[in-house]
Amino acid sequence: MSLDCSKIPDTTNTDAGVAGAGTLLSFIITNILSILLSATIILLGLRKSTSAPISRKLLQSFSDQQILTGIGIQSVGLAKMNTMVPYHFFIIWLLSLLSTATNLATLLALVNDFKRDWVLRWIRQFLMFVNMSLGILSGIFILQTVMKNMSPRLPIACVWHVESKGSSDNAALSIAGTIAVIAGQVVTFGFATWYLHNRSNPRWLKTVQVIGLFACLAMGIGATTRVVLESQAFGSPPKAIHLVGPSEGNWSFGQLLPLLLLVLPIISTVEIARGEELKPKSKVDDDTTPLFANGSDMEFQPNPLVGSGNTLFRK
Repeated sequence: MSLDCSKIPDTTNTDAGVAGAGTLLSFIITNILSILLSATIILLGLRKSTSAPISRKLLQSFSDQQILTGIGIQSVGLAKMNTMVPYHFFIIWLLSLLSTATNLATLLALVNDFKRDWVLRWIRQFLMFVNMSLGILSGIFILQTVMKNMSPRLPIACVWHVESKGSSDNAALSIAGTIAVIAGQVVTFGFATWYLHNRSNPRWLKTVQVIGLFACLAMGIGATTRVVLESQAFGSPPKAIHLVGPSEGNWSFGQLLPLLLLVLPIISTVEIARGEELKPKSKVDDDTTPLFANGSDMEFQPNPLVGSGNTLFRK
């Protein structure tokens, strides 16, 4: 679609794909769960009581899901910048901050897991770099929108083609806040890179973990608050954008799907835990003796709540 910045549309179409209730809740819930799991793992590490293997697997699954969806939704926003208005672009940027907070909290808690495997370490490094680059690029668009006081109903790409209309009443605060967030993303990436590749383990790193976790908590609370207040799904969007179409707060399967996907890390963690801790040792590769005394080649773990699987068929 060609970009037309000469005419300001009278209305703006809703976009539940990036600002729907299910999409927003999936980012918010994942961020909350990840920070809680990170805090639990760090606290247990300080007390040296347990390595919390189940919590570690669950946290890594949530983090992987969050950083990939964060990169994905930012890519969608940049791909649709010829049609997407600053309101929806700003929500995407806030969601990317939730993704950054989740990723940093995970890194603080699981840094030793990444250090043990160079493949995992460099995959995490690459994903952090992509997420930071997209976040900075999106932040520059938002900053230009505020500085030029562009009409909220024009596509975000018009920010490079329209003339400045002066400054709004709260422009100074918005500009300072946006610049601070962009700078914070750069600092966060630099710290995360150093922390990920650091080979020493001085005692003061424990203090860094705690301080970093509180910073992630503050970032998550700030981004969540703005998302809830600004979105049509939960709050009140600016009246100047004149949203029309189906409400972004309406529920459909497309909005339910992101929440259903949050169950997958839990199911995968349970399956992995059961497989590693409770599964009977397999003898399939041992062809010198039968698996069972009666010569059966089928291995079956009885349900402890019902009893032996053979009991039912012997009645």
